[in-house]
Amino acid sequence: MEWAKMRRFKQQVAEADCIAVLKTEKRGVLAVNGENGYPYPVPINFYYSEAERTIYFHGAKQGEKLARIREDPRAAFCTYNQGFLREGEWAYNVTSVIVRGRVSILDDLARSEEICRKLGRKYYPSKEAVEAEIHKAFSRAYVFALTVESMTGKLVNES
Repeated sequence: MEWAKMRRFKQQVAEADCIAVLKTEKRGVLAVNGENGYPYPVPINFYYSEAERTIYFHGAKQGEKLARIREDPRAAFCTYNQGFLREGEWAYNVTSVIVRGRVSILDDLARSEEICRKLGRKYYPSKEAVEAEIHKAFSRAYVFALTVESMTGKLVNES
């Protein structure tokens, strides 16, 4: 599929910079097609696999997010880094990343558990805490995979 070129192309960052943001940032917003034509954005925790070009996240086995994904798997995802200040400036320079793709639900339980461990290691303070959470909640969650079809990033000065 052909995607529109970025209008502010001078601010566009390399894919390597986008990947760095996806690998280090902890939160983002997943947007799916919602009811009555309105977008449905959901804040999520995520894990990015560079080798698979896939963003993984988890969610309940019921609810709006699941219903919308089942109805239409097309989605967009956005995250951004903490930014930096240039000497003598007050405004932050922030790199944002937008991904477009399709969401699927992993049906392989062993693979889902493996991804949950990788997700957990990104957020929990110890392996033991990850294992405790998997033991407690794994059976109540799905693991979702957003396969990247398009990725763009932009460096923006907030002034």
